[in-house]
Amino acid sequence: MKRSYMTAILFILVLAFGLTACGGAKNNKENASGQTSESGTSLSAEPGDDKEAADLYQKLMQKEEDIQSANAKLWEKLFLTIDKDQVVSGDNNNYGDFLLKAIEAAKDQFTSDELKILNDGAGQIREIEEKLTALEEKYPDCVKMPGEGESAAAGNAESGQEKFPDFQGKDLDGKEVNSSELFSGNTVTVVNFWFTTCKPCVGELADLDALNQELAQKGGAVVGINAFTLDGDEGAIAEAKEILSKKGASYQNLWFDSDGDAGRFTAGLYAFPTTYVVDQNGNIVGQPIVGAVTSPEQTKALNALIEQRLLLVKEIPAPYNKSQGMEP
Repeated sequence: MKRSYMTAILFILVLAFGLTACGGAKNNKENASGQTSESGTSLSAEPGDDKEAADLYQKLMQKEEDIQSANAKLWEKLFLTIDKDQVVSGDNNNYGDFLLKAIEAAKDQFTSDELKILNDGAGQIREIEEKLTALEEKYPDCVKMPGEGESAAAGNAESGQEKFPDFQGKDLDGKEVNSSELFSGNTVTVVNFWFTTCKPCVGELADLDALNQELAQKGGAVVGINAFTLDGDEGAIAEAKEILSKKGASYQNLWFDSDGDAGRFTAGLYAFPTTYVVDQNGNIVGQPIVGAVTSPEQTKALNALIEQRLLLVKEIPAPYNKSQGMEP
């Protein structure tokens, strides 16, 4: 199994419990023990407002990532021992507890030194998760706000727009799909990242299908990307199609290779579901909607992004409004 896909699967499994998860591992050379002092400082910090909470939240998320990045091969060895079906049926509510349980179950496969590194790292992550949970409860918006030093939209700093990563893939029925044709053919495209065992993800499928029907009248579309189906996993595709059918969701769902730009983009997501609005040029419009769009607040935010894009489309001269078939 490709490393990027394995990383994505771990974070997806963790999120199946509704946990906070970090992004993909980076090439960080720090060792796990070097994180303790700095983590302790952040754990004892108390933000004074939403902005400080968002800054602290991002720093703690980065610390989780750094702890695992420092010994990536060792953590990957642990992840490979985890049975997806067994994990999904678990009842943990803290990422650190989940890791400690996984370490205990696989302890015979590691040396004493390796177990110390894993247990120390998981213990730090458990403390970080407790702090993250407290921040989420006291400052609910801290998850969505950019942290210190982060732009409101990462990517192309000069244009202020982030490009959705290019991909060549297929839909769940095997039809070839490429990103440039997909986006250019719609006035606006709503891209929803989800996975099969994520209850909030599954819970919004019917709403997304209704949105797709509404957008179709305006030349737009909703597309889904189920993270379990990356690399064309046949079993995962069958499961995704079954759930989509049960929920009456008929909009297009796609998969692509996990080792491409879009695959790495998916592995970097730290929460599911996450929904993006993309324009005809493949640019991401505004900020992603993190969490299910079934709540009034999330629905309002998503609709605002869609309307923002549709208003711009109306201003485009007719020859360029391809999706509506308008003539000069």
